[in-house]
Amino acid sequence: MNRRAFIPRVPGAAQHRAQRSGALQTRDRYAPSSWRSRISGVSLHYVSRCAASGTRGIDRRAFISLLAGAAAAWPLAARAQQRERMRRIGVLWPGAPPDKWDEAFRQGLRTHGYVEGRNILLEYRWAEGNQERFPVLAEELARLPLDVIVTISARAIQAVKQATTTIPIVFAGTSDPVRTGFAASLARPGGNLTGLSLMAPDLAGKRLELIKSVVPGASRIAMLWNASDQGMAIRVEQAQLAAPAVHVTLLSPELRTLADLESAFVALARDRPDALLVFVDPFTVSHRQRIVDFAAASRLPAIYEDRVFLNAGGLMSYGPSIEDVCRRAATYVDKILKGAKPGDLPIEQPTKFELIINLKTAKALGLEVPLQFQQLADEVIE
Repeated sequence: MNRRAFIPRVPGAAQHRAQRSGALQTRDRYAPSSWRSRISGVSLHYVSRCAASGTRGIDRRAFISLLAGAAAAWPLAARAQQRERMRRIGVLWPGAPPDKWDEAFRQGLRTHGYVEGRNILLEYRWAEGNQERFPVLAEELARLPLDVIVTISARAIQAVKQATTTIPIVFAGTSDPVRTGFAASLARPGGNLTGLSLMAPDLAGKRLELIKSVVPGASRIAMLWNASDQGMAIRVEQAQLAAPAVHVTLLSPELRTLADLESAFVALARDRPDALLVFVDPFTVSHRQRIVDFAAASRLPAIYEDRVFLNAGGLMSYGPSIEDVCRRAATYVDKILKGAKPGDLPIEQPTKFELIINLKTAKALGLEVPLQFQQLADEVIE
């Protein structure tokens, strides 16, 4: 039988035939490009052994075993290398640890399989209630080799936006990202930002209706809000548009500093409103205990945008669950780490809203909360 018929038609056989003719070829067009060099190396090594021993043929089983081992080794090594890759996430929060919004975000990351120290590294910057620190903290993050930055609130987002145009940014909640200039549109944000909006139709009007359900005679309601936050200005505007429909007049002392807040307390004690509407942002959240204590001391019913005020003793809250929004921000991080461009990811609006009532505070204020109203609540604090 002709010995040439026994030459196996597998990657590497071409090299052996070429060596016999004096023209050794090392590229195998049948092998995937990512491991051609490894297969060629095995083939050449085996061919050189044959040449040294004078053997004209190749042991088919031995050669195929070597070839299969080389082919299998690279994908396993590559997968191990991918598992070990550490992704770095910058996080800029307005408050200080421990923080429920941060815990919700971390919970979202765990849901997507990210574990700190194993495949992600979280680089934190905390403003600790001082919004003037946002630009400095944002610059610090922008200088780091980060894969994505996560933050919340208009002033923090603006600071990060100015600090970098290349690192993807995910905002875990802001009032109106289009009007504030963070996105070209909700469907296609463009640029390097995307995330979640806290706006939803008629939220302000709904809050006014709810406080009037508990205080039917309320006609003058004072709003406490941070006038230095562009997002707050948008929400206040919505409340002013909704006020005539529920027959209330809104008072609007503008707050920018703690001194402004204390002055507002003095003015409201002198010209007493029927109730308070308190907007949530880093400034009001950082001073939430002062605000809740003032409402209790003045016996003023108040409705807040977020449950964080009820944890401090507030009467009632209604709005998007910010913890849920922060948890959902992790989904954007996951998509970006997997290759999505932030400008192509649509901005989502809130899907979970919470009405929470604190009956203990209502009793202290001498208010009777109708049973039917209690049944509408997602949570009643006894």
